Amino acid sequence: MPTHYFLTIETTCDETAAAVVTDDLQVLASVVASQDALHRRYGGVVPEIASRAHVERVLPVIHEAIERSGIRLRDIAAIAVAYTPGLAGSLLVGLCAAKALCVALDIPLLGVHHLQAHVYACRIASGEEVFPCVGLVVSGGHTSFYRCLSPLDFELLGSTIDDAAGEAFDKVASMLKLPYPGGPSIQRAAEKGDPNAYDFPRGLLDDPDSLDFSFSGLKTAVRYAITGPGRHDLGDVSLSDVQVANLAASFQEAVVDCLVEKAMRAVKRSGVNKLCVGGGVAANARLRERLEAATKGAGIRLYVAPLRLCTDNAVMGAIAVEKWRAGRYDDLDLDIAPGVIRRG
Repeated sequence: MPTHYFLTIETTCDETAAAVVTDDLQVLASVVASQDALHRRYGGVVPEIASRAHVERVLPVIHEAIERSGIRLRDIAAIAVAYTPGLAGSLLVGLCAAKALCVALDIPLLGVHHLQAHVYACRIASGEEVFPCVGLVVSGGHTSFYRCLSPLDFELLGSTIDDAAGEAFDKVASMLKLPYPGGPSIQRAAEKGDPNAYDFPRGLLDDPDSLDFSFSGLKTAVRYAITGPGRHDLGDVSLSDVQVANLAASFQEAVVDCLVEKAMRAVKRSGVNKLCVGGGVAANARLRERLEAATKGAGIRLYVAPLRLCTDNAVMGAIAVEKWRAGRYDDLDLDIAPGVIRRG
């Protein structure tokens, strides 16, 4: 059978990405334009800046992906684009670019659910069938569990009720005056710290029936450990390198404790013995180490997206191949859906 080629586009947040993949999940090209430098001074993603950067970068990124792939634009069988969830302005840029190309080339449009794609990254990297599984998506905007019966059939099991884990990493890094993005900065600082130096709270971990997360209390506890109770101004606080390392290590350990313990509960409750983990926080070395130890001891098959597929990228948009095989094309009136999967 002839090979079919797919162009995938990702603009859900602050990474402009495009990839060319085949119907047997071979990656011919992957291009990612990072916006970290644009948002660093603000300590987090500024939606308006992100969407304007996507406008400037989306066509050059697509062009570079096609050039690297060695195929021609007219060889593309369908175009896949993430349309949910994400920042509204960012999503619009990618979706409009995808629709324009579909009209120009007279080929189908395939809408991609960004969170399902993060789980599917485990399928792409492993080369194995990973479904059904429990999916854990842990990133700057999302911290959620899903029962994944198939690549396109997800049921929400639990999610954060306030901050996402990655958001908490960014905010704590800012408190500690560590560079953005916070995840890598916290991890580097934590390598020299004592994870037991501070007894930080593990939100909702005491509730055996809950698969939800809460990280806002942990974030507040870190602030009070820095400033003292009742104070809010961090500007005049000076921390030693040892204090920063110990705070980072203790914070990181509290987040990892919550993620690992609830992952084990989710797998047990779901009745499947596979756990797939994706999203930017899945790149955290301590989390990967703890998940590997916990699942190995419980006889659970663990799949964690490789580092290159943890942060936002277009390769994971290859989940659209599953929609293409099923003939589930999207109309050109497909709209963005900035929200996330809800229960029920």
